[in-house]
Amino acid sequence: MKDFVVVIPARYESSRLPGKPLIDLNGKSLLLRTYEQCCKAVRKESVYVATDDERIYKYCIDHKIQVEKTAKTCLTGTDRVAEFAKKIAAKSYINVQGDEPLMNPEDIIKVINAVIQFPNDIINGYASIEEEEQYLSLTIPKVVFRPDKRLLYMSRSPIPGNKSGNFRKSWRQICVYGFPKDTLIEFANQKDKLTLEAEEDIEILRFLELGYEVRMLELSSDSLAVDTPEDADKVRKILGQLE
Repeated sequence: MKDFVVVIPARYESSRLPGKPLIDLNGKSLLLRTYEQCCKAVRKESVYVATDDERIYKYCIDHKIQVEKTAKTCLTGTDRVAEFAKKIAAKSYINVQGDEPLMNPEDIIKVINAVIQFPNDIINGYASIEEEEQYLSLTIPKVVFRPDKRLLYMSRSPIPGNKSGNFRKSWRQICVYGFPKDTLIEFANQKDKLTLEAEEDIEILRFLELGYEVRMLELSSDSLAVDTPEDADKVRKILGQLE
């Protein structure tokens, strides 16, 4: 059994950006760029895509990317990874969201090292927010945690707040996770999203609602998730400067 595998959940439907995984970002798809960043961290034999969509499945086959089909009924990307875990055996699963074309490979390695050090823990990344625009954005989950880096809460609202109402300090989620298999399976045994998870549309909250603790790991600020056409334009601009 492998110690870990990297899984990229990818679905075609997106209310804010239809066909998101296959949109073009300066000559390569969003999904391919995310996959290539993962392959800079680990061998490609350890990287998989999990999808319910035939178009994405065929795209992966055409580009020689390991891919597994999952049900269309998966509630979230983490549920999709849990279904994948029933097919491909490993001790831990590193979930890299499929909309992270700028994911720093070193951050993936940090999460893998944390999973090896804490094999029974849920791991999630965070980075400091430096701009008020990110603090106020409803597409960016903000995190608050204890001094020991255990997650207290995560919200799309601007947290933590203060009496002045001004931006002072905050942290944002970086969408790379580490999950033990048994924890993933219990997560996916829920037939519906839980209350806070559904309200915030943040799946990691299901773990808190189920009574689990989440260990937050500080990562770089390189990541920029693509949720909207505006996000895609920002990434194209950054890629244009890098390539």
